[in-house]
Amino acid sequence: MKPLVVSGSSRLLPLMWIALTLVLAQGCSRDATGGKAGADDPRGKMVVPVTVGTVVQKDVPVQVRAIGNVEASARVVIKAQVAGELTGVHFREGQVVQKGDLLFTIDPRPFEARLKQAEANLARSRAQLQNARKQMDRYGSVVKKGYVAEDQYDQVAANAAALDATVRAEEAAVEQARLEFRYTTIRSPISGSTGNLKLDAGNVIKANDNDQPMVTINQISPVHVVFSVPEQHLPEIQRHMAARALPVSVTIPGDPKGPVTGELSFLDNQVDSTTGTIQLKGTFPNEDRKLWPGQFVSVVVTISEELGMVVAPSQAVQSGQQGAYAYVVKPDMTVELRSLVLGQANDQEVVVKKGVAKGERVVTEGHLRLAPGVRVKVSEAGAAGASAEVKP
Repeated sequence: MKPLVVSGSSRLLPLMWIALTLVLAQGCSRDATGGKAGADDPRGKMVVPVTVGTVVQKDVPVQVRAIGNVEASARVVIKAQVAGELTGVHFREGQVVQKGDLLFTIDPRPFEARLKQAEANLARSRAQLQNARKQMDRYGSVVKKGYVAEDQYDQVAANAAALDATVRAEEAAVEQARLEFRYTTIRSPISGSTGNLKLDAGNVIKANDNDQPMVTINQISPVHVVFSVPEQHLPEIQRHMAARALPVSVTIPGDPKGPVTGELSFLDNQVDSTTGTIQLKGTFPNEDRKLWPGQFVSVVVTISEELGMVVAPSQAVQSGQQGAYAYVVKPDMTVELRSLVLGQANDQEVVVKKGVAKGERVVTEGHLRLAPGVRVKVSEAGAAGASAEVKP
């Protein structure tokens, strides 16, 4: 067997493959940092694409946020005040009823009979009293002349007084019977929405049955939202509440229609010492019945307004070991890291007390690849809640 001989051209082939591989790798590396992922500028430095927002100066409402619970402005549990057979139900479950609407009917016949009997007893006693008073008048005219003994007159007078007391007692009995007869029709004491019907027609019900009320009515127009805030807000709330009605807005989770507005109507008379909070209550017209008792909502109370505050998009604020910071885009399109002192914030904006100035641009998206001095290119897409700026 002849030994394997490698020619000069064969020796060059592996070296060519190695050189080609290095060229391709360098091209791929350049593509990985070029284009939208970060292109090289003419000076050879990487350019990071970002979106920015502008720091503005404006009046900012001072707000307190909390989680609240919707409560009916009035709630009535309907119970029968007399016992008997339930003969009529005059509404549907969930129906909106008005004050005075007929809800239930209890068999009135036994109560009507008792009323008639009480009225008859009263008429008899009144007739007896009238006769006794006449006798007392006759005896009174002759007792002074000595024609009758004084003890006979006293007996007649006592009989008339006893009949007078009987008449008063039977007048009360008639009024009681009339009241019980009136209780056989149950009407709504408030306007509101009826709940689950507990008893159907044909059932025999008890008077004032706490174990089985007939129905519950909730008045939900207007409606209350109850919530608690930390006690440190109490002095400011008291001061502004004394001057004017404070607006309150609530947002229902998952509702695309936006917040519902009302006003602060109640401030509790003591702070809860266990939680360090105080309970407040907002009142809402709720004419469209959007708020429902038992519902949890997000609450915002607007206490006052701060004038001329420096405001930045909330997406621009980052958190680090030294606290809050933001990247500011300088005129030469490089970024500078600024430490921030923050004020109140909401979902879209944050008040910056120190760190940035009106008109400066801050990075709202693209923070991960940034460092002080890195060049940036502002992309077309604007961050939510910020005014997007575009630079070529």
